[in-house]
Amino acid sequence: MLLTLEKVLILKSVSLFRNIPEETLAEVALSLKYVRAEEGAAIVTKGELGRSMYIIISGRVRVHDGDKQIAILGPREIFGELAALNPEPRTSSVTAVSATHLFRLDYETLHELISEHVDLATGVIQVLCQRLQSMM
Repeated sequence: MLLTLEKVLILKSVSLFRNIPEETLAEVALSLKYVRAEEGAAIVTKGELGRSMYIIISGRVRVHDGDKQIAILGPREIFGELAALNPEPRTSSVTAVSATHLFRLDYETLHELISEHVDLATGVIQVLCQRLQSMM
């Protein structure tokens, strides 16, 4: 079990939250759910309704569509941010490559936090823009 301060330090090292004040991050930290996935465990399955985003604390995950690998993500990277903004069927699966520890932030919580903290909305927009640019 991590202390709120430890969660804030982890969040501060994630691109989405890098420029967000510590007071806001403390609020976010209180809303995070801890998830542990063993090697080979499915974290997200393509086609299921997505309502959460994930922040990798430690370990590695593989983002894939069947056998086609899309990305390997590691500590302090995020996935599922689109589903956390707009619940819809997942477009890919995510599987733990090694024992992985994550934080999960759910749709309702993210929307509540965004409505109260414009700086969080800005961080989400920046991450989405970076993802779009990397796809071009």
